[in-house]
Amino acid sequence: MQRQREQRARAVPFVLSLAFPNVLNDISTAGLFISIIFHYQFQFHFLHKSMRATVPDLTARQLHAVLAVAEYNSFIAAAAFLKTSQPALTRTIKRVEDVLGVRLFDRSTRRVAITAAGKEFVAVAERMLNDLRISIGSMREIGEQQRGQIIISSIMSVANGLLPAIVAKYRSSRPGIEILLREGVHGTVLEDIRSGTADLGATYVDDLPDFVAAKRVSREVFDIVLPCAHPLTKIAKRSFVTLSELVDFPLVSLPYESRTRRIIDGAAATAGHTLHHVATVTQFATLMSFVRAGVGIAVVPSGAVAGLLGKDLTVLKLTKPRLSWDVGLIWLRERELPPAVRGFAIMFERMWRMSMRKKE
Repeated sequence: MQRQREQRARAVPFVLSLAFPNVLNDISTAGLFISIIFHYQFQFHFLHKSMRATVPDLTARQLHAVLAVAEYNSFIAAAAFLKTSQPALTRTIKRVEDVLGVRLFDRSTRRVAITAAGKEFVAVAERMLNDLRISIGSMREIGEQQRGQIIISSIMSVANGLLPAIVAKYRSSRPGIEILLREGVHGTVLEDIRSGTADLGATYVDDLPDFVAAKRVSREVFDIVLPCAHPLTKIAKRSFVTLSELVDFPLVSLPYESRTRRIIDGAAATAGHTLHHVATVTQFATLMSFVRAGVGIAVVPSGAVAGLLGKDLTVLKLTKPRLSWDVGLIWLRERELPPAVRGFAIMFERMWRMSMRKKE
């Protein structure tokens, strides 16, 4: 048994010479292939004698040649498929049969028939090559998730909300990935995706243009941020404020081109109200500073205020109407996401949904 293990260990390179020419450049990769080879016991009844002397030294090219002949039942057709000559293919098959010590195909001038030993060998060869392809694909995907750069374009409410925690969690297992964040309004995020500047966008996913593919993650609601001593907090000590009640108070707001501002102004116009915007800022941190200084109150997405309130600001729910909008991830429809970006998107969705469940 020990002798057989040593023989199998010496056979590690036997299927790697052609199909995966660069795969053994990494020591960890070689280790994975050793474990894969050990997984297969090569318990062919026709190999037992030859294995006592040596493990078959076969290449991926030779295995593919056997599979092609078995598929086409013709050396001429198999040679055409493999883009080689018929004499070269015949020599390859003869070499495999010599190494194995068995005949894989019965040949005559008019037909090629696979033998019982050939059928058994073909089944195992197919399984081994397929497992190796899957393993190579998985290793490459894991490798690509361990290095590189992801460019994310995000609306400010997401960037100031859960996104930092998501990035921290993602990088804890992928320290070689650099995250480049571009903050902006909804229109800026769309343009970053359209132009290819960003790999992934975190924004509102309602009414998107055709060039965008999207994944809805949650429903974002809007709240009121105001100083703890503000008069609205004193009205019957409520935890909510209606939209009509905001008309009498100055607002600190994001730019008009932001989706947040348009949602709020649109809802007010529908109800026949005009809101009193006294200051417009471009960053959430600045907005909070203005509210804290008493310039006005602010209507913001609920996920944007975490960690920014401090002791002197509080949150009231905005009701009648209860404004909300779908939030999620977007990317260019015609662009396939790299493995690292797909991994980030999966983690983003998982952590966001967990956060929503905790709030419920």
